[in-house]
Amino acid sequence: MADENLIPVIIGVGQVNDRECVHDSLGLMVQALAKADADAGGGWIGQLDSLSVVAQLSFRELGDCSRLVADHFGIAPSRVKQTPYPTGESPAQLLNEAANRIGAGEIKVAAIVGGEALQTSGQRKAAARTDGAKTDFLRDAASPKAFEDITALAGSIEHLAQYGLVAPTDVYPLYENATRAAWGQTLAEAQAESGEIWAGMSRVAAENPNAWIQTAVEAKAITTPDADNRPITFPYQKRMVANSSVNQGAAFIVTSLARARAAGIADDRIIYVGMGAAAHTPHNLLKRDQYAHSAAIDVTLEQALKRNGLTTEDLSDVELYSCFPCIPKMARRVIDWPMDRPITAFGGLTFGGGPIGNYMSHAVASMVDKLRRDRGTALLFANGGYATHNHAIVISSEPQLNAVFPHDFDCNVEAKSRRAAVPDVDGEYVGRATIETYTVFYKRDGSVRVGTVIARTPEGKRVLASVPASDEAMIAFLTDGAVEPVGSNGSVSQGDKGLMIWSAI
Repeated sequence: MADENLIPVIIGVGQVNDRECVHDSLGLMVQALAKADADAGGGWIGQLDSLSVVAQLSFRELGDCSRLVADHFGIAPSRVKQTPYPTGESPAQLLNEAANRIGAGEIKVAAIVGGEALQTSGQRKAAARTDGAKTDFLRDAASPKAFEDITALAGSIEHLAQYGLVAPTDVYPLYENATRAAWGQTLAEAQAESGEIWAGMSRVAAENPNAWIQTAVEAKAITTPDADNRPITFPYQKRMVANSSVNQGAAFIVTSLARARAAGIADDRIIYVGMGAAAHTPHNLLKRDQYAHSAAIDVTLEQALKRNGLTTEDLSDVELYSCFPCIPKMARRVIDWPMDRPITAFGGLTFGGGPIGNYMSHAVASMVDKLRRDRGTALLFANGGYATHNHAIVISSEPQLNAVFPHDFDCNVEAKSRRAAVPDVDGEYVGRATIETYTVFYKRDGSVRVGTVIARTPEGKRVLASVPASDEAMIAFLTDGAVEPVGSNGSVSQGDKGLMIWSAI
């Protein structure tokens, strides 16, 4: 039997919603960690060997919050760190790292915590403005430097920005449109799938006291544009994307089974940590082999199950990262997760809340609550960057007999071996080309701002081109669903200021 001193378990979880906009990100972290400590019976914060903080975006002036959290509690763990960026896979990776260190006997107690107060930050910035303009919480609340840091991870910033591919809301639709075509779905079928998944998440959120939006929404209301559900980037409306305008904090505490039992924690309160897997896609969007598939997602999910000796039938629950519909759609196909089963314990990034890089801390906390109540085994899948970073891990109400710690969770070698050749990029190509993927950007009033096409030349090179809003016929072709645009032919010509223009042949 494995040494109980080397079996990692989760013993405490805590979540905070600050709807009154009282706290900054640090205040939310402190509250969440205190709640996790109380959930574990108290007295654990003073025992921490490791404190890991998910970087936050809203109050960059705070700097390294890991040191500030430690100072607040008057502790000095041997390991204190903050992640380099606020990316969505971070909490799952930090859980795996903590489990590895406990399994190796390097530490005894670890805490993972994060908090994001974009609503507070956004309201303060909006109050300080004199032009009366509305605040876009993600773009305006954060400092320009913060946004540049995240954008830099995508690579080729200037070239991508020239065609509007800056924020996650700009990039994920490229995957949505490419996967729809690859799966042979019509636009109506793809939107219906998104609506069903999102409606299911809203029902989970409606029953979760820790969710930000606790209202169940019908699928049609999610996919139909209206005054409160404006189009963002085709084919996504507001209710289909992550809700970042939240003030939320979450934390969880990990220790060994032996230490948990010695502290008198009941077995039905202990959640076992299984093994994890991680794989990444190149940062540079134009250096990816395709947008209709992700070898990194496939390998991450497959290996997380395989390493724990599990199949999909062994899972009672999953948390499939839900920043945008394309990610859980791809993930559920890898593990063959049925449409009629929830993909979340927290409520998803639209309804549970999308606190930038810390969503999965809430997912871990909510899944722990669910497994304590209902028992079972859950697969947690996290995604970060621009469909860039993937990390999956298993947690369970029962011991994971196949789990071995420490273990190497990096599966990049296999993911790389599965990727096809990456096409060269031709920024000056003029002539006939075929649409690989595309999207259309909208203004706040719902009118079209511009379209962007990624296309392949007859030689297989990749080219970016813009679709002016004035080209109403092409915009309609890209968005009305009458014909699938992916795979169709068009023409690339030279426009103003070095911008390439896409048009019909």
